[in-house]
Amino acid sequence: MIGTFSKKQTRYPVILNPFSENTAASQRTAPPLSPSQATFYPRSEHTVSRSQISHSAIKVLYQLKKAGFEAYLVGGCVRDLLLGRTPKDFDVATNANPEQIRRIFRNCRLIGRRFRLAHVHFGDDIIEVATFRGAADEDNESLQTHEDGRLLRDNVYGTLEEDVWRRDFTVNALYYNIRDFSIVDYTGGMYDLQQGILRLIGDPVTRYREDPVRMLRAVRFAVKLGFTLHPTCEQPLHELANLLNAVPAARLYDEMQKLFLSGYGLQTFEMLRHYGLFEILFPLTEACLATEKQHFPRLFLSRALENSDNRIAEGKSITPYFLLSVFLWEPIQDMAEKKIANGEHSTFAYQEAADEVLNRQVKSIAIPKRISQSMREVWQLQARLTQCKGVKPFRVLAHPRFRAAYDFLVLRAQTGGASPELAAWWTQFQEVDELTQKKMTRSGSLNQRNKKYSSTKSKT
Repeated sequence: MIGTFSKKQTRYPVILNPFSENTAASQRTAPPLSPSQATFYPRSEHTVSRSQISHSAIKVLYQLKKAGFEAYLVGGCVRDLLLGRTPKDFDVATNANPEQIRRIFRNCRLIGRRFRLAHVHFGDDIIEVATFRGAADEDNESLQTHEDGRLLRDNVYGTLEEDVWRRDFTVNALYYNIRDFSIVDYTGGMYDLQQGILRLIGDPVTRYREDPVRMLRAVRFAVKLGFTLHPTCEQPLHELANLLNAVPAARLYDEMQKLFLSGYGLQTFEMLRHYGLFEILFPLTEACLATEKQHFPRLFLSRALENSDNRIAEGKSITPYFLLSVFLWEPIQDMAEKKIANGEHSTFAYQEAADEVLNRQVKSIAIPKRISQSMREVWQLQARLTQCKGVKPFRVLAHPRFRAAYDFLVLRAQTGGASPELAAWWTQFQEVDELTQKKMTRSGSLNQRNKKYSSTKSKT
C-alpha cells in the first residue's frame, strides 16, 4: 500500500568495505567503550586516499597544519569516501578558532551565529572549516538553550575529544588526520559503518530535543545510505515528532529540499509518514493522504516522487516549486471542490483554495515568495490546459511555466486526476509543425490520428 513504510525498502548493501582487505582493522568488531578510548586506523587499514579529496580541501588542511594547528576532514565526506561514494562537500575541523582561521586564509568569510563557521572560498568551491566544539556548560555565555532543550547558540570551543561527542551520528564522527593520513574513531563509527547501522551519539531523546531536525536527518541518512536506524534512535521518533513545530519554518524549507531533492524522495516520504514526521511538515497533505478519493488510494504524490527520483538518477534537474506544487495540489483540489459544491465559480474557488492552503502551509515550511508564485502559475495553468481551441493553446505554450504545468498534467492523467486524451493532445501539440498545430486547434479534440498517437505513447 502506498504510504506504508517498510524497512526492507530502504536497506541497501554497503557499497564498499571501509577497511582495506586482509587487515587487522577488518577484524575489529566492537565499538569503543568510553569517550576516552579512541581507535586509530592507519592508512594501511582504510580505503581513503588523498587523490579522492578535493584539491581545495587538501590546501586548507595543509595550510592549517603548516600554521601549527590540528586539521581533520570530518563528517559526511569521510563517511562517503569509506563507502566508495563521491562526497558532495568536504568539511574540515580544527583547533584554530574562527578569527585565527580568517588570519590564515585571505579568501575566508566567517558566517553563522548559532555555530560560528569559516568558509574558505576557492572560486565556486567552498570549504567549510569549523572549530572543535567543547563540552556543554550551562554557565557559559556562549551556550544558550531554550527551555524545551533546543540549542539556540553553541560557540563553545574545545578539543578533538570534546568535539566528537557534540556530533550527531557515529558514522559522521570519523576524522581523517592530514598529519599521518589515519582515521580517528571515538564512537564506534567504523563498526556501525561496516554493519550498516545509523546510531546517534549520546542519549537520543536529549539529542533530538537539542535539535529536532536530527529526526529528519536520521530519516534522510537512513534512506540515503541504506542503513537501519538503531532501535534507540528509532523508538523516540513517534513521541517527539511534535518538536519539529518549534523549528523555524525557514530552516524546515531548507531541510525539505534535502529530503526530497536528493534522489530518494519516495522512500524518504514513506519513512517520514511511518514515523509521523511528514504530517508535521505537510499537515494538510497528510490529512488528504489519510483518505481515499472515490474509493481509490491517492497515488499522485507518490508517482511524482518516483518520477523525480528517476530524473535525478538520469542527471536531470528538479525544481522545488514543481515538487511543492505537487505536495499541495490535493489539499487545494479538495478545498476547491467543496467551494464549488457551495456554488462558487470554479476559477475563484481554486484561487481562494490556493490562498488558504499556502497561508496555512507557510506556518510549517516557509516557502519563498518566488517559489509560491511559480506554484500558483502551475496550478492556474491546469484550467487553461483544458482549452484546446483557437489561439489559447498557443498562448499557453508560450507561458514560462508551460513545461512544468504540462508535466503536472501528465502526472495527473497517469493517476486518474485528468484526461489521458488531454495529456496526449498536448504531447502531440508540442511536437508537430505549426500547420498541424493550427489544424489541431480548430476542433480542440483528438482526431483518429491523435487517438492512435495517444495509444502509442501510453504503451511506451
